[in-house]
Amino acid sequence: MQKKNYIEIMDTTLRDGEQTPGVSFTAVEKKQIARILLAKVKVDRLEIASARVSEGELDAAKSIIEWAEKNSKPEKIEVLGFVDGGKSVDWIKEAGGKTINLLAKGSEAHCRTQLRKTPEQHFSDVFKVIEYAKKQEINVNVYLEDWSNGIKDSFDYVHKFTTQLLDFDIKRIMLPDTLGICNPKYLKTYLGWMLTAFPDVHFDFHGHNDYGLGAANSLQSVQCGVKGLHVTVNSLGERAGNPSLCEVIPIINDMTDFKTHVKEKELGHISELVQSFSGKKLAANAPIVGRDVFTQTCGVHADGDKKGNLYANPLLPQRFGRTRVYALGKLSGKASIDKNLENIGLELDREVRDKVLAEVIRLGDKKKKITPSDLPFIISYVLNSQTDKNVKFVEYEIKTHKKSLPSASLKLDFNGKILDGVSKGDGGYDAFMKALRKALKSVGVQAPKLIGYEVQIPPGGKTDALVETTITWESSDIPSPFTTIGVDSDQMEAAIEATEKMLNICFNGIP
Repeated sequence: MQKKNYIEIMDTTLRDGEQTPGVSFTAVEKKQIARILLAKVKVDRLEIASARVSEGELDAAKSIIEWAEKNSKPEKIEVLGFVDGGKSVDWIKEAGGKTINLLAKGSEAHCRTQLRKTPEQHFSDVFKVIEYAKKQEINVNVYLEDWSNGIKDSFDYVHKFTTQLLDFDIKRIMLPDTLGICNPKYLKTYLGWMLTAFPDVHFDFHGHNDYGLGAANSLQSVQCGVKGLHVTVNSLGERAGNPSLCEVIPIINDMTDFKTHVKEKELGHISELVQSFSGKKLAANAPIVGRDVFTQTCGVHADGDKKGNLYANPLLPQRFGRTRVYALGKLSGKASIDKNLENIGLELDREVRDKVLAEVIRLGDKKKKITPSDLPFIISYVLNSQTDKNVKFVEYEIKTHKKSLPSASLKLDFNGKILDGVSKGDGGYDAFMKALRKALKSVGVQAPKLIGYEVQIPPGGKTDALVETTITWESSDIPSPFTTIGVDSDQMEAAIEATEKMLNICFNGIP
């Protein structure tokens, strides 16, 4: 990859991303995220911390930098520092860091109003820190904070500051849209001014997503000629967050003449890891890594794909380690059914296929979410046969009382043998599952481990609205975790329906 076609990616999830309300990574979590971003995702640089925040932040920085040293990546680690007479430089040096990203004022309004200093006074303070950092053998990048307002309102200030910075061997000058006010047209004009005035400078663009334009502005800045972009995983960051790593990479690869070193197939992995550590769940329709983005719902789309990939775009799921899914529901068509039957290895004649489609649409009208694992049961239903459903609950009773633990009793038809179970538990479903495990134990089998339980109720739904319960299971007999879904107006009934489906998947036909 020739340098002229290469855009540097600096991920700031561990610094700017940690300014997301409610997000605070532990030192161990920070190290794991840093390791994956550098070793697996292959971002070029990593901003890991703000100097002088806390002892915990210092410990985390030391741990990450130590790992980077052992893996020959110390030059990829950067720390945000401040114009504080050199205290940030000392903090970074103590952590073992090699690069400070010095936060200076990129707008005259910030300089005069917040600092209450003249531009000359602020420039002098900045240059002293730079000189001190150089003496400590610390490389310096400079953030021009609020640059987007500064270039708009006080171009002479920005031009003068940048001109004088170039006397100090600055590695990169970083142009933040601190308040997310830019749009692509605006950005093109003012980046044009900067790049015309300073054609040999390495500029980074640091976007924010307040207007939802973070990715678009990142694209524009690359097309204008910047050499680096700042991103975060899952758009973490203050207010509306920063441009998303997972969105920006495909945009650069597909819509510009430039490339990155980032491994697209690792984007889903890092997104899931950061969701877990941050507690901030990603929208199901988030580009590239959202749960639903490679799902076709409309039957017309499935038909077009079947006949010639007519509804595919360059964002093929295989690029990102994903697969195409064809949703089943009221919008399904024959091609949707065919695609799902093909995936689970089933073939039906046309008459049966049409009946299955009609039943899928009927259930979709009732707001039921249908998965490929539901198809065998739907097929069995339309054929008026229950031979594929050999495990079923004959009866059950669940009791709750304010002053005692919930209890459950059940009778299970297990391939023709009636099993009984009774137990108490911490909740109604917990009592039910313990009773079920006792019943299964009597015939020497063990139920899969429950690893996920999610309940969804339609927004604004009434008390009799359908409840969708999705349960994820893990079994030593099945290669990967699988999910079952139950739908009913009663949450417990929905959970029991999902559990019965699990039993048939795992034990149908076991004597």
